[in-house]
Amino acid sequence: MDYGYKKEVNLELEEAVEKITEELKKEGFGILSTIDMKETLKNKLDVDIEEYKIMEACNPPNAYKAIQTEQDIGLMLPCNVIVYKKSGGVFVSAILPTVIMGTINNKNLQTIAENIENKLKKAIDGV
Repeated sequence: MDYGYKKEVNLELEEAVEKITEELKKEGFGILSTIDMKETLKNKLDVDIEEYKIMEACNPPNAYKAIQTEQDIGLMLPCNVIVYKKSGGVFVSAILPTVIMGTINNKNLQTIAENIENKLKKAIDGV
């Protein structure tokens, strides 16, 4: 099952992080935090991986609507966006909220998920 929307980009990793941050901002998202998995795994396990960043993106109006619709939805928030290197390429990917939130039987939540997903896809396409 596909649960992410991904695009290979012709940018260096840090440029891709900057560009997706700009595109997400245009769609009403802010970045709550960024996790550098390469650094974290090196420090915790002394293993080496290619560059891999997890960005926690939040669209406050939609997050508010989601919480009002389904109290425990915070378990699935915020929306993760990843930027990583693989075999020399740089990829930007975002979670598909319709897939993840589709596990919850709530039609109102599905409408919110569709709106968020469209915004995430537009941001990825803009990179």
